[in-house]
Amino acid sequence: MRIFQRFPSNERGAAAIEFAIVAPLFLLVVLTMIAYGIYLSASHAVQQLTADAARTAVAGMTSQERSQLVNDFISQSTIDHPLLEKSKLHVTVTTDPGNANQFTVTAEYDTVNLPIWNLYTFPLPDHMIRRFATIRMGGL
Repeated sequence: MRIFQRFPSNERGAAAIEFAIVAPLFLLVVLTMIAYGIYLSASHAVQQLTADAARTAVAGMTSQERSQLVNDFISQSTIDHPLLEKSKLHVTVTTDPGNANQFTVTAEYDTVNLPIWNLYTFPLPDHMIRRFATIRMGGL
């Protein structure tokens, strides 16, 4: 009976056991937040690049001129995001079929190399980031 009375008073190593239980979950959550942050940062960078390309395309008079201006802007731009590659960015310029005074610049970026795809336990977004910016020509 004396042996069982010693166990409740012996608390050495309790912190190590608690750490061993909590640390993997904590690390998983922290690394997941970092990976999602990288994905959202890439998504924001693609949206900004699309908006800037659309603003550049306003100077074009025809659809071909707008497409050329957007392609020139993308090829000359320095993408500031460390994980974005120009080779995986696809940009198109289309005139709105319902309104000839509007055109849309659409950017698609393949995110297959981002670290978020190494997380298998959480719901993941689409592999393609698709963003667009619509511009109305000629004011209101």
